Amino acid sequence: MATADILTKARLEGWTDEQVVERILAGDAALYEIILRRYNQRLYRVARAIVRDDNEAEDVMQDAYVRAYENLHQFEGRSAFAAWLTRIAVNEALARVRLRKRFDQLEEVSENGEISLDPATNAPDSEQTTSQAELGRILEESVLGLPEQYRTVLMLRDVEELSTTETAEVLSLTEENVKVRLHRGRALMRKKLFERVGATAKDAFPFMGVRCNRVVQNVLQRLAPN
Repeated sequence: MATADILTKARLEGWTDEQVVERILAGDAALYEIILRRYNQRLYRVARAIVRDDNEAEDVMQDAYVRAYENLHQFEGRSAFAAWLTRIAVNEALARVRLRKRFDQLEEVSENGEISLDPATNAPDSEQTTSQAELGRILEESVLGLPEQYRTVLMLRDVEELSTTETAEVLSLTEENVKVRLHRGRALMRKKLFERVGATAKDAFPFMGVRCNRVVQNVLQRLAPN
């Protein structure tokens, strides 16, 4: 069966992630495109929440997809594949933030030559994310303005609608910690904001069209045999 036919068949029959992974490990590497398109939206949102930059979020996604593919044989099914993949993206994004902070700290040298160890500031990106709905834009700005520990939890729980258990698993936190961060994150935002946004929350942080296709193409090129 041709690759295009297999991809179509998998989509139509609604194969689970585990079924797709099993076929990939059996030699149908082209089916990895299903995983890419299935999780582009989630990985973009969580990466964007952490690094707060569109282009770097794409880089995080691509590196996470490549890392996941290279270690696909290590997925043992103890947790949901989506959680396993998202955790890889989260770790990649956090690693980039830590590296960025170290560089920022090294640049803050005082007059006497000592290196300042004050935490690097996380000023919001001047480039605003354009959304189809004005309320979606307001939500994006509000979420990205939160401290990192609340921002990521809020993104996974309120935007991606993961459960407390799933969020804890992805972020390697306790469920109680997730609940505390979620509560505090919501408290930092106006209560009326979520009342106004409501069902339009899922329109925020769009990852479609050209951007989606670009990530898929770049990942597949990186995974192609030389």
